[in-house]
Amino acid sequence: MQLDTIQKIKDLATPLVESKDLFVVDIEHKTGSGLNEVWLYLDAQDRGVNLDECADISRELGFLIEAHELFENKYRLNVSSPGLSRPLSDVRQYIKNEGRKAKVKFKKEDEYDKAEGIIVGVDENGIMLEDQNGKSVTVLFDDIKEAKIVPNI
Repeated sequence: MQLDTIQKIKDLATPLVESKDLFVVDIEHKTGSGLNEVWLYLDAQDRGVNLDECADISRELGFLIEAHELFENKYRLNVSSPGLSRPLSDVRQYIKNEGRKAKVKFKKEDEYDKAEGIIVGVDENGIMLEDQNGKSVTVLFDDIKEAKIVPNI
């Protein structure tokens, strides 16, 4: 049921966000205390996502959710950019963050390994990181368990 609802929300949201040159990064559906809570995370390939865009998408998507009667009871819709604390999940996010420092946890043979460095390359198969000593490591997207951008403070 929950995966079906998430897919329906994605199907409704995708044309809305694409019309604003955005893309859906993730959708979370949480339930509890009789309230459905939906989190829609958006990003843009070559810029940030602003508050007005999130508000517009929220209004339009809320109307569509109600028109399609996806929830019987009350629901809360939250539309946001993913922020630095959320892992990268779409190839376009890696491209957008090329040149920035990232921490990546990835599968290597039968265990997990970690790498930290500047994203110096992205292609359809994976990313290349370069650490502070100039050592490069290539990680395939299929092997990435989690990747996060390290804030530059």
